[in-house]
Amino acid sequence: MASDHQSPASKQQQPATSAFKLIIYEQENFQGRCHELTGPCNNLQEAGVEKVGSILVQCGPWVGYEQPNCKGEQFVFEKGEYPRWDAWTNSRRSENICSFRPIKVDSQEHKIVLFENPNFAGKKIEIIDDDVPSFHAHGYQEKVCSVRVQCGTWVGYQYPGYRGFQYLFEKGEYKESSEFGAQLPQIQSVRRIRDMQWHQRGAFHVAS
Repeated sequence: MASDHQSPASKQQQPATSAFKLIIYEQENFQGRCHELTGPCNNLQEAGVEKVGSILVQCGPWVGYEQPNCKGEQFVFEKGEYPRWDAWTNSRRSENICSFRPIKVDSQEHKIVLFENPNFAGKKIEIIDDDVPSFHAHGYQEKVCSVRVQCGTWVGYQYPGYRGFQYLFEKGEYKESSEFGAQLPQIQSVRRIRDMQWHQRGAFHVAS
């Protein structure tokens, strides 16, 4: 684990946009040509990146997208090393990443409410300052069609154990599943995205 060189005083300050830094390598295990990002990139190919083989996140978090202009399947990256594509996804649908943007984390508090039906109706599960690897274990077995994020930034997963498609939830309201990029209204686990200025830990590891 790399040591953290920030002084305690600097950790109290709000991270600026320039605090984001991600390095893309065209081959696995951080080999080949590399490209550095410190801000959004809507089309990696236009920026000269031919392939995303591995990723090193020095300051995050970030979200990558399967298609240009931040469309398609989503992949969340926190500070850490991602030596090959199955380090950032186990959905098995796509190895492509075509665009990136930093994720702003503006709160140390976290609260999310997920609803069975569109427009915040039906059964719901409310999560405050916790990561939940299985909704079923909490007695919630319904689909998720709408979501209200009151504070914090979250990532939801299609299956228990933080597996399957990923859905980024930033502060705000998502009235139907298409608004958070889901083709099916299925979310079975959720966790908080941490800002590394506040939470010093390595990369999030997906359960295999």
